[in-house]
Amino acid sequence: MAAARSSGDRAAHFPAIERKHGLPMAHWHAVMAELAGRTYAEQVAFLREEHGFSQAHANALVMYSRGSHSSRRYADVDGYLAEYPPQAQATVRTILDVIGSSYPDLDLVMAWNKPMLRRGSQYVFGLAVVTDHILLAPFDARVLQEMAPRLAGYVVLRKTVRVPLDWQVDADLLHEMVRRAIG
Repeated sequence: MAAARSSGDRAAHFPAIERKHGLPMAHWHAVMAELAGRTYAEQVAFLREEHGFSQAHANALVMYSRGSHSSRRYADVDGYLAEYPPQAQATVRTILDVIGSSYPDLDLVMAWNKPMLRRGSQYVFGLAVVTDHILLAPFDARVLQEMAPRLAGYVVLRKTVRVPLDWQVDADLLHEMVRRAIG
């Protein structure tokens, strides 16, 4: 299953589906053809309730049958940023540059279809552009708790900090978040 997650290829789940349920994929594709007019939620529920599929396997089969053969939407940060306004693109690039210049050992990867920084297999920091703001996400929930006084004036959610699309990047704040997330 790790290969399915890392590749994004929904068909990578198919061998495990065949092993677990004892039927070839041709059978499951025929089942999906019969369910073609139903909603995503109805299709997933049917596979889970009637056939004992896990959520991951049901999602892979349903999405594949709907024409989405990969969970990966973006190959890289440029692809991710292409749909956002220039100001958001510039802010995200500055955020990533500020962190990358101080922590060159962190790898910039696309995970969950978002730009993420990780050290080895440990995710350290991620971000997401939303309609009218950017969410900053240190991957350790305690970071935001520990930094609460420093984050006064920002909208702090359970696991993220909201900054405007045209944020004047606070390098010290970013460095502190990453330093704390690394531990």
